[in-house]
Amino acid sequence: MKKSIFLFIAACTFTVAAFSQSEKYVAAMQKNLPLFDSAKTVEDYTKLANTFERIGEAEKNQWAPYYYAALALSTAGWMPQVADKDANAERMLALCTKGEVIAPDDIAKSEIETVRNMASTQQMMVNPMARFATYGKAAGDALQKATKLNANNPRVYYLQGMSMMGTPVQFGGGKDKAMPLLEKAIELYKSEKPATLYPHWGQKQAEEALAQCKQ
Repeated sequence: MKKSIFLFIAACTFTVAAFSQSEKYVAAMQKNLPLFDSAKTVEDYTKLANTFERIGEAEKNQWAPYYYAALALSTAGWMPQVADKDANAERMLALCTKGEVIAPDDIAKSEIETVRNMASTQQMMVNPMARFATYGKAAGDALQKATKLNANNPRVYYLQGMSMMGTPVQFGGGKDKAMPLLEKAIELYKSEKPATLYPHWGQKQAEEALAQCKQ
């Protein structure tokens, strides 16, 4: 269930909306974003992450390549072939920091915090009982910050809902707790109008998760 959170990337807006985004940069992003749909292996996602990071290093002032590099690594991190989950997550967090420094607005910063949540969640799941106090808290703090930065970010509520689905009822989770979060996410997805190259993923998976909750 956790793995499915990160196995996709939906359509992004590719028209140039600001002078700061060069045609070369937009073309590079256009070329590589669709590769999320065809990537299957750790090698595929790692290669994609490396490509996005190179785009970020070349551009210097664009946050999105670092975000998508970290997002690609988040998918790879759930695969069993990645033995060192901590190293993978630490690279994700480092990419988030690079992106955050140059993020132009709170909406972008909110998206970055959702990836911080994913990184900390992966670290927690290495040993949930032993690591919850540290990495579980970090994951929760990231989503709280993401909400403060942009309360209309549907990915925040989607990730919260998936977390509730994966949390036993006796520990405060369960389908009943997940449903309103997923419903909120879907509502926000339907009205979302992302800026150029900003994230726009998760609606289909939120709908699928909500259907599971209703079974």
